Amino acid sequence: MERELAIELVRVTEVAALASAQWMGRGRKNEADGAATNAMRKMFDSISINGTVVIGEGEMDEAPMLYIGEKLGNALHPEVDVAVDPLEGTNILAKGLPNAMSVIAMADKGNLLHAPDMYMDKLAVGPRAAGKVHLDAPIEETLKIVAEANNKRVQDCVVIILERERHLGLIEEVRRAGARVRLIGDGDVGSAISTAFDDTGIDICAGIGGAPEGVIAAAALKCLGGEMQARLAPEDEEDYERCLKMGITDVKRILTMDDLVTGDDAIFSATGITDGELLRGVRFYGGERAETHSVVMRAKTGTIRFIRAVHMLTRKQYQIFTTAG
Repeated sequence: MERELAIELVRVTEVAALASAQWMGRGRKNEADGAATNAMRKMFDSISINGTVVIGEGEMDEAPMLYIGEKLGNALHPEVDVAVDPLEGTNILAKGLPNAMSVIAMADKGNLLHAPDMYMDKLAVGPRAAGKVHLDAPIEETLKIVAEANNKRVQDCVVIILERERHLGLIEEVRRAGARVRLIGDGDVGSAISTAFDDTGIDICAGIGGAPEGVIAAAALKCLGGEMQARLAPEDEEDYERCLKMGITDVKRILTMDDLVTGDDAIFSATGITDGELLRGVRFYGGERAETHSVVMRAKTGTIRFIRAVHMLTRKQYQIFTTAG
């Protein structure tokens, strides 16, 4: 992949963020997701790639655009796999809550796991604890390892977990171990990435969430030197069949970083839609002026760029991005 693609991808997440930000707090998550998806798909037409969506808005018969298998870009090369979540955190955006963002991961063709749309048990840690943890270890043991790696006491550590009934046992185990818990309503990708940045205060991301989001987060953690381990968690026979169709024959095995994102290169881009620990949300200032805050990173170089961009929009663009029907 060309290094210029990293900056090109920022343009894609920026426009998706601008389009969906108009729906913040309006309680209409489908409209918000549709706005982000439509804007992202249009912007991909200007990107010089021969891309294939491997993680997107659903199967071809479920999604009008950015569906799995859809071709993106306007060139023959490079051939790449693309994983997208135009609006990561539809519910939190609809409620006006923190940490909604637009995200993209990209790798050379064949290098992103074609994760089926089902649950996945995940464990994510930052660079200092990478290579030292195990998905099947008790959370008490994992906390001790991560605390030592991060030069903290266990009671200083924070584990971020989706607030779901299935996690009640995990939450209690973390509390018994003496660590702190950060519960979130949505936002699998941002939660995992936060473990790799000291200023977020998050040490571990644990629990069951979406498999597609797991792959996207793994691409980001590969760029950051962190680690994710995962295991698919099919709920029924239909889920098992979906795994088999995607070439995943052993659904019980632990998926490592190299299973989730193969090779030594990947690109990840995210633009904040609402304010979060890592990124600020979109700001509309009037006078056809808007501001976005993004992060883009590449595994091969280890470069991490935070980009604060001011967009001088045309009057028509500004009306589109600031008027929710």
